[in-house]
Amino acid sequence: MTDAAWYAARGAGVVSLALLTIVMVLGIGSRSGRPVFGLPRFGASLVHRNASLIAVVLIAIHVLSLLADPYAQLRLVDVIVPFDAAYRTAWVGFGTAALDLIVALVVTSLLRRRIGQRAWRAIHWLAYAAWPVAWLHGIGAGTDRSSGWYLAVAVISVIVVVAAVVWRCSDTFGTVGGRRMERRVNDAIAAAQRPPPTTYPGRTR
Repeated sequence: MTDAAWYAARGAGVVSLALLTIVMVLGIGSRSGRPVFGLPRFGASLVHRNASLIAVVLIAIHVLSLLADPYAQLRLVDVIVPFDAAYRTAWVGFGTAALDLIVALVVTSLLRRRIGQRAWRAIHWLAYAAWPVAWLHGIGAGTDRSSGWYLAVAVISVIVVVAAVVWRCSDTFGTVGGRRMERRVNDAIAAAQRPPPTTYPGRTR
């Protein structure tokens, strides 16, 4: 049982990190108003949502497996309260903090209509904090942290996310969508300022 829990925790943790990276990049890219990795905007949003759901399921498997593994020495309170675990306190604490942030994102997404778009968007910015904290947890607490294949996954994830964030902060981000929206706004303003036609019997001036 211990070996099964250990392998389940390892596998779910690594795959969830990869999925969170995809979610992060697609979430940023979908804001640009242009296709992301060849996907149209609705396709990117669909993959983003499904990847998020799968990542949440894998994170749950990761946590439950660690609770069942006596070597991890993880208590139920350690899943909620960060930086109090007996095993690698700081690194496990990062994982707990990431879990708390992700739970906040999931709950507010389910309550999106009730809390309003503005509040949901403000809380959704926590995704930018959840990803690096989860990455730190994986690189510090994972038993595969010294393996070449895991280091490759971790480094590639950082490169991809950093590139997406740099693109998000650049002047070229959203140029296509921004110009299209600007044209629509200008057309709407021009239509509103245009005087209505004066109609006479038999003709229009």
